[in-house]
Amino acid sequence: MNKKAVILLSGGLDSATCLAIAKAKGFDCYALSFDYGQRHNAELQAAARVAKALGAIEHRIIKIDLAGFGGSALTDANIAVPVDGVENENEIPVTYVPARNTVLLSFALAWSEVLKAGDIFIGVNAVDYSGYPDCRPEYISAFQAMARLATKVGVEGSSLNIHTPLIRLSKAEIVAEGLKLGVDYSLTVTCYQANDAGEACGVCDACRLRAAGFSAANMADPTRYAK
Repeated sequence: MNKKAVILLSGGLDSATCLAIAKAKGFDCYALSFDYGQRHNAELQAAARVAKALGAIEHRIIKIDLAGFGGSALTDANIAVPVDGVENENEIPVTYVPARNTVLLSFALAWSEVLKAGDIFIGVNAVDYSGYPDCRPEYISAFQAMARLATKVGVEGSSLNIHTPLIRLSKAEIVAEGLKLGVDYSLTVTCYQANDAGEACGVCDACRLRAAGFSAANMADPTRYAK
């Protein structure tokens, strides 16, 4: 019997690759997505497509309300999504959603306990990323240590591991790995402000990083752009 793993699946390029990697490692994959008040639902539709295409055992979408707090261009309509690139690389950009990965990992941790799954996969990246504090290796290590202290399975001595297979990869390396594993990137949506049809804006940081990754990998990006 394969081991179970919970995979955080946003519907974007990175999380789709992460799911493919977990499956290739032989895990039975349980995909978890969130309707957290983000600007669009196109990525959730993409997550459903990706979960089905990559053979997730189950895919759940959990509704939470991070938009109730706002504080991010992704959850607050009064804050514009930057379209001119990163202005100051020493500052955390306005697309950072306060405590998002901590919240999402906590939900994944809860489901993993119910499933008796000792593994959680998250597609964070510390190379081609936008300066988010909750994408760093030291953050993941700290969360894993906390999780082992705060859960029934951890206290009883069972292993609990948070996997970050993309954390040291460039975007081009992520694209290459996903294509090798058969990921259909036309199913994914990466844009911060995609329209209802899932068409990307082409100018936000997420679009820029994705396009640069495909270009560096010498591969065509199947992203559909709004006209």
